[in-house]
Amino acid sequence: MKGGIESNQLDFEQIAHLIEEARNRAYYKVNEELVLLYFNVGKLVSERVSLGNWGDKTVEELARFIEVKYPEMKGFNRRGLFRMKQFYETYSDSELVSTLLTLIESVETNKNRIVSPLVTLMQLPDNYLNEIVSPLVTLFQKEEYLLTKFVSLILSHISWTNHLMILSKTKTLEEKLFYLQQSITEKLSKRELERQLNSAVFERTMLSSKFVSALPTQFPTDLFKDPYILEFLNLPDGYTEQDFEKAIVINLQKFILEIGKGFTYMGNQYRLQVGNKDYYTDLLFYHRELQSLVLFELKIQEFEPEFLGKLNFYLEALDRDVKRPNENPSIGILLCKGKDNEVVEYSLARNISPAMIADYETKLIPKDILATKLRQLVEQLSKNEID
Repeated sequence: MKGGIESNQLDFEQIAHLIEEARNRAYYKVNEELVLLYFNVGKLVSERVSLGNWGDKTVEELARFIEVKYPEMKGFNRRGLFRMKQFYETYSDSELVSTLLTLIESVETNKNRIVSPLVTLMQLPDNYLNEIVSPLVTLFQKEEYLLTKFVSLILSHISWTNHLMILSKTKTLEEKLFYLQQSITEKLSKRELERQLNSAVFERTMLSSKFVSALPTQFPTDLFKDPYILEFLNLPDGYTEQDFEKAIVINLQKFILEIGKGFTYMGNQYRLQVGNKDYYTDLLFYHRELQSLVLFELKIQEFEPEFLGKLNFYLEALDRDVKRPNENPSIGILLCKGKDNEVVEYSLARNISPAMIADYETKLIPKDILATKLRQLVEQLSKNEID
C-alpha cells in the first residue's frame, strides 16, 4: 500500500511539473506578444509624430480612446505611449543595424573563438554571413532582415519591465545591447537586472576587457569583471580571509549573480593532494560556456607577485587531477583588495597559466565614476592608436 502511495505521489509531481512548464510557456508567449505589440504601436506613433500629423494632444486622445475601447488594457496612457515610441526609435535606429553587422562580420575572423552571445541569441542560419554581407543584398534588405530577427529573437524575449529599466538607466546603444543580452542569457529578474544596472556591470566588464591578463585568446575576457562588487557580504571591519570566504559561501546565490550565472559552484576548501600533502583551494567553480574549471583565490590585501606562484600550482594540480580530457585548461582569478596595474602587467608577462587579477569592492562604486574611467580609457586607447 505504501509503495502505491509513493508511486501516486511521483505521478502527481510529474503532472505538477507539466503544469508548471505549460504555465511558463504561456507566460513567455503572452510577454512575447505584448512586447511585439508595444514595438508596433511605438512604430505607428513615431511615424505619425515625425511626419507632423500627430502632436501631444493627439497622443492624449489616443490614450483616452484605448482606455474607453479596451478598459482592461494597462500601460496605454500618454506616458506609456511615448515609452513605446522611445522603445521603437531606440531599436530601429541605423546605428543598431551597423552594430549588428559589425558583430556578424566579426564571426568570420573569430571562427575558432566564442563569438558574441548576441549573434548566437539571434539564431541566424549557417549561411547568414554570405547572405547579409553580399554586395547583391541592398542596404534596405539588410536592415529589414536584421531588425526582424532582432525584434523577434531578442526584444520579444525580455519582459517589458526589464525593457523600461534598460531604456531609462542606460545611455549608449552598446550598453543597452549588453543588458539585453544579459537579461536573456542570465535570465535576469527585475531585481537582478536592477542590481546589474546599479552596480555598473557594463562599465566594469568593459574595463576588465581592457586590462592585462594571461587568458588565452579563445577565452573572452568580457566574461569576467574588474572590479567585482560584493556589497552584499556586509563584512565587518578587520575581517580575515576566512571571514571573507565564509561570507561568500553564505551569500553564494548573490555571489554567482555577480560573477555570472554561467558558473556552477563546486565547493570551497576543495582538497588537492600533491605528493604526500593536502592543499585546499578557496572557491572552485565550473563555467559551462568555457568548459573550464575556474578557481577564485581570495586575498584581503593588495596584489603581490608571489600570489601567482601558489595560484599556478593549484591550476597545475587541477589540470592534472581534476580536469576531464574534453575540458579546457583551468582558469585562475586572484581576487585582491587593490592592485597596481603595472605590477600586474610585469607579473603576468611570462605567466603561462590562464589567470587574471581583479579587484573587489565591499561597497557600491558610483556608476558615474566607472563611466568616467571607461571613457578615459577608451580615449587613451584611441590616442595611442593615432600616435
